[in-house]
Amino acid sequence: MKDQISSTICNNSSADSRVRVKKLVISGMLTALTVALSGFSIPVGASKCFPMQHLANVLAGVFLGPVYGVSMAFCTSFIRNLMGTGSLLAFPGSMAGAFLGAYLFQKTRKLLPAYLGEVVGTGLIGGLLCYPAAIFLMGKEVAVFFFVVPFLMSTLAGTLLAAILLAMLRRLGLFSYFERLINE
Repeated sequence: MKDQISSTICNNSSADSRVRVKKLVISGMLTALTVALSGFSIPVGASKCFPMQHLANVLAGVFLGPVYGVSMAFCTSFIRNLMGTGSLLAFPGSMAGAFLGAYLFQKTRKLLPAYLGEVVGTGLIGGLLCYPAAIFLMGKEVAVFFFVVPFLMSTLAGTLLAAILLAMLRRLGLFSYFERLINE
């Protein structure tokens, strides 16, 4: 009996580590893809709208969960800043959206809350979190809601792209296939 329990524990931890490795690899691939597409941005006011980040946030949130989604958003923002294609404002916006979208999907298992979480997290919460970053870290004098409209425009575009992509995956039966592939 003791050997059977020990064998079950080893098999479960082995399966858990395989899932973690898969999620880490997919997170890295999403980061690389998002950084590679960082040349596609739309200037809106003082910020750059980067819809590919929001597309990746939704995908990571739905398939990988909050920890990997936020980690992917952080790594993407960090690399883009190192390359000079991003700004410090990318951190609070992308990470808040990635967390809220992933958290709401994890709690409801529905896509609409994931989309709304990304939009509210990035557009409203992230836009408001950029205010102190702009004032204290970048030395810019801006109004409290200055970043909300550009962030909302960016996240709406990226979230719409994610919704279209996920609808196509569902229609083709690939959505559940990807979930099984990642979580087995």
